[in-house]
Amino acid sequence: MKVKQLKVVFLAAAVAAATSAVAGPIGYGAATTGGGSKTPVNVATLADAQAKINAYTDNSGLVLRYTGKFDYNTITDVCAQWQKPAQTLEIKNKSNITIIGASDSSANFGIHIAGNAHNVIVQNMMIGLLQGGEAADSISIEGMSSGQPSNIWIDHNTIFASLTSCPGAGDASFDGGIDMKKGANHITVSYNHVYNYQKVALNGYSDSDTANANARTTYHNNRFEHVKSRLPLQRFGMTHIFNNYFNDVQTSGINVRMDGISLIEANYFENVKNPVTSRDSSRIGYWELRNNYVGSGITWDTPSGAVNATNWGSTQSYGPTGYSYTPIAGIDVKAKAIATAGARTNLAQ
Repeated sequence: MKVKQLKVVFLAAAVAAATSAVAGPIGYGAATTGGGSKTPVNVATLADAQAKINAYTDNSGLVLRYTGKFDYNTITDVCAQWQKPAQTLEIKNKSNITIIGASDSSANFGIHIAGNAHNVIVQNMMIGLLQGGEAADSISIEGMSSGQPSNIWIDHNTIFASLTSCPGAGDASFDGGIDMKKGANHITVSYNHVYNYQKVALNGYSDSDTANANARTTYHNNRFEHVKSRLPLQRFGMTHIFNNYFNDVQTSGINVRMDGISLIEANYFENVKNPVTSRDSSRIGYWELRNNYVGSGITWDTPSGAVNATNWGSTQSYGPTGYSYTPIAGIDVKAKAIATAGARTNLAQ
């Protein structure tokens, strides 16, 4: 059998072996149940989804099934997007909500989970090429004066932008992919496919975001490809990053800063610049590295004050995570990520 045929058979087998019944999240967001068993309400537009959320006032449980279809081919100039008004679905000070995309849905709006919002799931959404530049994240989770979001599960979404350098936009032609800040905590980010993003995942908005010291975030089985940086950019807090696939990372990968600590375990890295580093803040962060697979194409640079994991050694012990999980071997992560991460995979695991 030819090599190409072997690859096709292997990928088909990986997909066939994947399960589609997702019992619930693993990790720091494990308590998240969203809208639970509530009957899904179909919504086809951003306006309809927002109206349903605005009308939901008793926190008894809400499941919105997004069925809309956006044709990304209608965007003929990606550099026009950042100058248009942002479009965002707002989940603010409301709890026990699930947003799940239909199998063939696609969206051109972001989702903002803010303030006193708890127990929220965002699943199977395809979100791409947003309007609004710095005002638009694909998914953002943000504490406010009204409270700090907790128990959030971001799962099996496909999120993409463009690495095109747009005049006047700097690095904000498209802003964050999956961002969390200002005390958002107990979050699991799993089985997402993020690509063509300059800034993939922020965890702590600035060096003064001390509320992020309480943040506990798990990133597992995600697929990050053709991106520049922030995988995540972590300030303060604790993150557990396991079984993720990192490929074609052009600036820096996992960047742990401001006394944050990360357990980086059984991931697959290839073609990554500065895969594990601490840079660009007033204080460094720390990591424990376990059983990662390091492929070809790893490169490093060392600007002033930076600390890199060039020898793939740990700088601090992470301690117990406090939850049960079973990572697969790092060498097997790539095939699994390609088969299971993102929307339209039938929630495969």
